[in-house]
Amino acid sequence: MIGTLHLVRLALRRSRILLPVWIFFLVFTTLSTTTALEEVYGTQQSRALLGATANANSAFLAMLGPLHDWSTLGGLVAWRWGVFAGLFIAIMALLVVTRHTRAEEEAGRTELVSAAVVGRHAHLAAAVIVAGGTSLLIGVLQALVLIGKDLPADGAWAFGLSTASVGLVFTGVSAFTAQLSENSRVSNALAGGFLGVIYLLRAAGDAAGESGPQWLTWFSPIGWTEQVRSFGDNRFWVLLIPLAVFVVLVGTSAYVVTRRDVGLGLLPTRLGPAHGKIGTPFGLAWRLQKGSLIGWSVALFVVGVIYGSVAQAVGQMVEDNPTLGQIVQQIGGADAMVDAFFATVTQLIGLISSIYLVQAVLRLRSEETSFRAEPLLATPVSRWGWVASHAVFALVGGAIVLAFAGLGLGLVHGLQIGDVGTALPKMLGAALVQLPAAWVVAGVALVLFGLFPQFTGVSWAVVSASLVITLLGPALQLDQWALDVSPFTHVPKYPDIVAGPLLWLSAVAVVLLAAGFAGFRRRDLTT
Repeated sequence: MIGTLHLVRLALRRSRILLPVWIFFLVFTTLSTTTALEEVYGTQQSRALLGATANANSAFLAMLGPLHDWSTLGGLVAWRWGVFAGLFIAIMALLVVTRHTRAEEEAGRTELVSAAVVGRHAHLAAAVIVAGGTSLLIGVLQALVLIGKDLPADGAWAFGLSTASVGLVFTGVSAFTAQLSENSRVSNALAGGFLGVIYLLRAAGDAAGESGPQWLTWFSPIGWTEQVRSFGDNRFWVLLIPLAVFVVLVGTSAYVVTRRDVGLGLLPTRLGPAHGKIGTPFGLAWRLQKGSLIGWSVALFVVGVIYGSVAQAVGQMVEDNPTLGQIVQQIGGADAMVDAFFATVTQLIGLISSIYLVQAVLRLRSEETSFRAEPLLATPVSRWGWVASHAVFALVGGAIVLAFAGLGLGLVHGLQIGDVGTALPKMLGAALVQLPAAWVVAGVALVLFGLFPQFTGVSWAVVSASLVITLLGPALQLDQWALDVSPFTHVPKYPDIVAGPLLWLSAVAVVLLAAGFAGFRRRDLTT
């Protein structure tokens, strides 16, 4: 452990912008959500109606979890923001740990630092302290914000600590995945894949109903935050489960890190073919990108299947709640609610797909900083050809992953209503209509790569901002100009799809992509 404090200071210095942004985002969103819910559901009557509909609707349950206590503002905050807070803090933790462990080994800096008086566990311990400490700080600040809004202190601490517990679990998860592969991208992919699995387990358990497998929620760290029942029962004992998982995962990682060589992982790197068959830049890009494309396609297909399976429950909710039925009749009936559900789901899928597009574009930067681009570009391979070979996976690959999501939505919903022939093309169109907005986000990433390569990490801030603005902007009552910052705000809502906004978004994406191509052609390669 010698040198741990010095490495903690180094990690904090290197993340001096990233960590404050995450802290501000999660704490400010907690405050804004509380304020917005207080204004929208200020009466007991409005809360009672929400409670009756939320827990009777499988779609709400799958997306947000059960509403345990609708009678209090704190219960509404825990329901509306709890799942998303857990997702975001998990992403923060896994990115921070991987950046300060496996990415450092991959770049060769760990070996260099270890040549000094530094213990073998110091690098892992520093990353765990930074990520885990940030998670706890976020939880404490969330609790203080809720207490400042005159909510019960015990419920506020239950909510804050439950959010922090997810960060601790994924600090441990990413510490372990960092031991498995030699590549930081694979480590992040493994931790991110686990996050997707536990989110789906929570969604399936929450949407199962009383006669279904609700026990699936207990296999999800995000589900554990729901089981705490903040501002309700406040079951603090549930927090012992994520704490135990954190200790086991970090302990296992500490055991492994001293029993492997620096720079290597437990999983051996797969060898290439005995006789090389990569003769073009696109062939190389396909070899590097195909695993990510296949994984994202399968993942979004599963997401589509899950949301497609609960869509019919939206219409059933109207029949089960006469009061809500009278309100819904004024906006077009149950079919209008189902359409609104699909509009929300396809928008969410579009936002998720933008993560893949940015990941595909930023593979260019990782190839450059790993010194693999320079020898390749020393051959007759042109800069435009090399960039285009990876950019095609953002443009065409984005269409593929969205098509798989629409396929999952359309097949399952079509089977439920007995009309696959009608539902399938509608859902494919509703999913693919998100593509121009995702192209804009990818265009921003390519502009940063081409013109400002040292700031390519800002691409993830663009993705995060789009997620927050699109999903939480209306609830936070943001001004229209702020909502318009996200390209997904301009995508026509299903089923009222028009071509105008899509053409404008595509034009913006083309301009951004062209600027990125031109910028890289004129700049030097960086180290």
